[in-house]
Amino acid sequence: MLIQTDKQGIRLVPRRSFAGLMALYESNYRRLAQLIEPLDDPPARARSHVVADPVLHLETLERCRYTATLRLTYWFDSEHGLLPDPDLVVRIYQDARMAEVTSCCEFHRHRLLRPWVTPGGEEIQERWARNQMFYKWLEFCLEKGHRLGQQEMAF
Repeated sequence: MLIQTDKQGIRLVPRRSFAGLMALYESNYRRLAQLIEPLDDPPARARSHVVADPVLHLETLERCRYTATLRLTYWFDSEHGLLPDPDLVVRIYQDARMAEVTSCCEFHRHRLLRPWVTPGGEEIQERWARNQMFYKWLEFCLEKGHRLGQQEMAF
């Protein structure tokens, strides 16, 4: 995580700042690397099944030399068919070792995710909201035991 030093010692980079956002992207990358193996070559598609949690779905949307774009979601049944939630598009920057949520659904099915939706405003605030939610969701998925890798490629 990025830090600043002063006469009194070391302190964390201020939250809601650009530097703090970059530190959050670094943290998300580290957690994502625990969830997806290998992160530098994510599978085209994968699923993770664990007890007492929905199936976690991964789809690689784009893969380039230093970046990859992934979609992570759960799929829920609804009266209109399958509904993805949270429906996150994540951009991985391999060379910088950062992961950023570039978009997510505007309405979350689960009520606990609804406070993380930002209706619009400053770009940095929207990025903070999306990526903080991602940080917490990654923590939840890892605690549940989700793992995505080459061996789960069958859909």
